[in-house]
Amino acid sequence: MTLYVLLAIVLGVLVLLGSSVRVVTQYERGVVLRFGRLRSGVRDPGLTVIAPLADRLHKVSMQIVTMPVPAQEGITRDNVTVRVDAVVYYRVFDPVRVVVDVQDYQHAVGQVAQASLRSIIGKSDLDDLLSNRERLNQGLELMIDNPAVDWGVHIDRVEIKDVALPETMKRSMSRQAEAERERRSRVITAEGELQASQKLAQAAEVMAAHPAALQLRLLQTVVEVAAEKNSTLVLPFPVELLRFLERATPGDAAAAGAALTEAVRAEVARAPATTAR
Repeated sequence: MTLYVLLAIVLGVLVLLGSSVRVVTQYERGVVLRFGRLRSGVRDPGLTVIAPLADRLHKVSMQIVTMPVPAQEGITRDNVTVRVDAVVYYRVFDPVRVVVDVQDYQHAVGQVAQASLRSIIGKSDLDDLLSNRERLNQGLELMIDNPAVDWGVHIDRVEIKDVALPETMKRSMSRQAEAERERRSRVITAEGELQASQKLAQAAEVMAAHPAALQLRLLQTVVEVAAEKNSTLVLPFPVELLRFLERATPGDAAAAGAALTEAVRAEVARAPATTAR
């Protein structure tokens, strides 16, 4: 009997020791309540000893938690119905507040995130939800972080993931984008025609001031036409050239005519298989 009693005592002591020793991992902190009253100090990672039957150890994770926010449906400020979902990144910075001040801090953060997301939808325009998400993310972060700080939770970042639009709105936006692209195309075409007309007017002024430029342009046109392998080449003879020859002296006119003839022959000879008539 004495042996059995000793064995029972030893087993009881081992059970008590096993129930009084706890392991707190590196990313956790321990909060101890003795008979429901908070014990001062937070238990650091490693082995920690608590009083059997009197103490309760609450382990709190200090890691960053990724919480997806379910899609919330709302009406924007410009009366468009949308569905928006987001993701919240948060971490615990005060494990005592998390255990004492709030019943379930994860559920509380999730409910605040959903309410804040619906609120931000109603305060924003559709264009802001589609193109100015960074500012909306910052606004959501502040709205969620204000009550979460009192619970010992810090919101690191909030990201709007997706904005779902009705099919009718998608078709309307597609037609609007197509009309905008058509408008830009017409404006670019009109600007190109305006610039081309200005350059042509400048070229006409230069040719009017320098008749020789007109002749050079004529020779260049002859070369371009001859390069097409045509069997017949028609050379227009401008009236300005006749007037120039009439005003010139006989010797100068003969020299100019010979020079023009040689230039035409040279240009025609450059294009193979071309006959000038």
